[in-house]
Amino acid sequence: MELGVVGLPNVGKSTLFNALTKAGAESANYPFCTIEPNVGVVEVPDERLQVLAKLYNTKSVVPAFVKFVDIAGLVKGASKGEGLGNRFLAAIREVEAILHVVRCFEDTNITHVSGRISPVDDIETINTELALADLETLSKQKDKVEKKIKAGDKEGNFEKIVIEKLESALNKGIPARAVIQTPEEKRYIDSLYLLTAKPVVYVCNISEKDITQDPQKLELVKKVFDIAKIDNSKVVTISAKVEQELTELSDEDRKEFLADLGLNESGLNKIIKLSYELLGQISFLTAGEKEVRAWTIEKGTRAPGAAGKIHSDFEKGFIKAEVVPYSTLIECGGYKFAKDQGKVRVEGKDYIVQDGDVMLFRFNV
Repeated sequence: MELGVVGLPNVGKSTLFNALTKAGAESANYPFCTIEPNVGVVEVPDERLQVLAKLYNTKSVVPAFVKFVDIAGLVKGASKGEGLGNRFLAAIREVEAILHVVRCFEDTNITHVSGRISPVDDIETINTELALADLETLSKQKDKVEKKIKAGDKEGNFEKIVIEKLESALNKGIPARAVIQTPEEKRYIDSLYLLTAKPVVYVCNISEKDITQDPQKLELVKKVFDIAKIDNSKVVTISAKVEQELTELSDEDRKEFLADLGLNESGLNKIIKLSYELLGQISFLTAGEKEVRAWTIEKGTRAPGAAGKIHSDFEKGFIKAEVVPYSTLIECGGYKFAKDQGKVRVEGKDYIVQDGDVMLFRFNV
């Protein structure tokens, strides 16, 4: 999974990326500090893995991963190639979802590209550029569809209706992701690779003093929540500065620091988990003395498809899957005890894998 970290210059985007990946991407108080996209791979927090590792007495633990891409700061006119607009649009087209960092803090030492703090204006600037790029894509596609209709292609009429529906929405400031209704529309829109069709999480970068406050009571953050309701997006609040400080601490000191702040987990963990969920991903687990591992699959994946994540031969020669939910396995004290108590199910090819299923596949090639 690849997620693009975007935002206007100097909103804390690269600081957040540094905290996410500990990659040390250059961070400075001027636009376009990040020119080539920096990439970092981050594990998906999953407390279940360590519990299973203790149960099976193994030190080999392999979590699921998410890839984050820190994309150059965007400015007004990007859709026309202003600033680093062309690079921005090319990079964002490659990712599966967007983390849109929005500045919701005041700091006279950090300049803002527009000279004032307004998350609404910042969001509108980027969303407008993405919409303009999509409108250009739709215009080109529309010409192709008109030719299909003239040639008697029946699908052309459906495609034209969808395109015109999208154009109308984009011109009103409504992104493509808020327009999709039917599976047929989704399939067609997916084929267009529209920027505004990508799932979005608005990451509100707040000050350290606001970190324990109710986000809905912070004036700037509340405005972002209002926008997210309209354009079908998610919102999470973090202090990028605090998160970067947390990455420099040991696990024990990090827990103590979070406890002092009255927090159960870091903002980064929330972002990673939300990103994982945003793309409709879940994890099934495999566990044994040699290794405990989380495997990433899409929601709705059937047992043979899950087996194929481990090895293609598992899918080709799939016979059955032995399945026990993680919570049941822990309650029973292990796989053998769960099996003795009749808690391990035998599932066939039509079984839809659930998050947290601990699975053992039987196959023959």
